[in-house]
Amino acid sequence: MIVLGLTGSIGMGKTETAKLFRDRGVPTWDADAAVHRLYGPGGAAVEPIRAAIPEAVPGDIVDRGALREFIIVDPDILKAVEAIVHPLVAQDRAAFLRDTDAPIVLLDVPLLFETGLAVDKSIVVTIDADTQRQRVLARGTMPEAVFEDILSRQMPDADKRARADYIIETTSPEAAAAQVDAILAELRGTP
Repeated sequence: MIVLGLTGSIGMGKTETAKLFRDRGVPTWDADAAVHRLYGPGGAAVEPIRAAIPEAVPGDIVDRGALREFIIVDPDILKAVEAIVHPLVAQDRAAFLRDTDAPIVLLDVPLLFETGLAVDKSIVVTIDADTQRQRVLARGTMPEAVFEDILSRQMPDADKRARADYIIETTSPEAAAAQVDAILAELRGTP
């Protein structure tokens, strides 16, 4: 099994690129989706986070917006949350890999390099900084200060590209699809 790690900073097109791999039959594990499951009703992170930051768990789920606000105010809270969540995410990822027998799998991990996750090949999605900012702010789901905070905690795009085995430029859906096809053809040993 070849384990691919897909990463890219916020707004670079990672989610759409992961979908391209899925559409081509590559089983895909999504770190963000795993965190959503862990924060949702009955999720394994709910009670430990309630114990650490009660105000971030108003009911049976973790309120991600409230948690984000606490982290912005007190960055040390992030370390406490990571200590709770990272081992649970690792267990979820291990279960995916254990239960998958495909020749190629994709791990969609926003902080692939930052966390030091070992994969066989790394893929970075990228776009210019102006387009990145426009994409994120056009969603209307976060204020610019939150975007800037997230960016400040992510490895710079140039550093990610320097470490990548493959780079996918998400200038258009067609360009990204062609690059995904080329990577899969190479890995599958097909022209």
